[in-house]
Amino acid sequence: MSGEFDLIKKYFSRVSAQQAHSRHQQVLLGVADDCALFTCTTGKTIATSKDLLLEGRHFFSDVDPYRLGHKSLAVNLSDLAAMGAKPIACLLGLGLPRLDEAWLSAFADGFYHLSEQFACPLIGGDTTRSDKGIIISVTVFGEVSPPYLMRSQAKEGDVIWVSGELGAAHIALQLLSKAVEAPLAYDEQQLLNSTRGALEQPMPRVLLGQALNGITHAMIDISDGLIQDLGHMLQQSQVSACIYEKQLPVSPLIKSLPLAVIREAVLSGGDVYELCFTAPASKTDNIQQIAKQLAIPITAIGTILPNTSNDKNKLIVLDENNSEINMQYKGFDHFA
Repeated sequence: MSGEFDLIKKYFSRVSAQQAHSRHQQVLLGVADDCALFTCTTGKTIATSKDLLLEGRHFFSDVDPYRLGHKSLAVNLSDLAAMGAKPIACLLGLGLPRLDEAWLSAFADGFYHLSEQFACPLIGGDTTRSDKGIIISVTVFGEVSPPYLMRSQAKEGDVIWVSGELGAAHIALQLLSKAVEAPLAYDEQQLLNSTRGALEQPMPRVLLGQALNGITHAMIDISDGLIQDLGHMLQQSQVSACIYEKQLPVSPLIKSLPLAVIREAVLSGGDVYELCFTAPASKTDNIQQIAKQLAIPITAIGTILPNTSNDKNKLIVLDENNSEINMQYKGFDHFA
């Protein structure tokens, strides 16, 4: 491989993807020119999001490149899901310290597999040499109809729901961080083997987000942790909330761990990419039917409350004895 343009041609200009562009009526021009061209369906609005993934900050150097290709797109598709948006296309920026053909092939396979699954073709981007490890930047475009699913629309009396299971990704991250310092014990390695997929290959809830459009009031993906992201929703909606620990959907993979470990993983663990949303109690049957149709577990975990004069945007978490849990947990902070 002689350089950047050969890299793009070999790994990110696949014939199957170009053929998909021609079938994707909104994509007029993909990886072929100075700009890509796409259209938006009449009456709909463009939704877009970008995420950065940095080696050593967002992923470990020994990550399976197929999984990394998957995750680099998945984290962006999760943002579209939180807006109830249908994907249109995506852009990929890739900084590499060196050319590794085996790594690139696996990365591209993971990326393209997910892009094809959710009809989100790669239509352009850029590659460059990096002096600071692998740098990945993905931008996604989708379309959505009003009323938009924003964080600021939660209403008093709404039921709070969350999709999927919580906690496994956080445990995998803790174990991988520990393994950098010293070899893991046998039981720790077994736990890492079972939970690592939740961290490195999350499945964005794109179809769920679209199905909930028009049913829910507010929605957010909980990539930075349930407590932190639900807190953003409460602040922007100017409401409070109460959630019940016994109703939280704890991953079966971590249920044997001590309560304090589970509590931290479920309440504050990031890299989840599940959806947290609120909806009127009258929509419960609709939501349960959607969960059944999509084969995605969706769990009611609490209720939206009005603000009081003393407590604004407060989140209360009650344990199994209905005692308030001391909220010492925080979500992920890039600059902490």
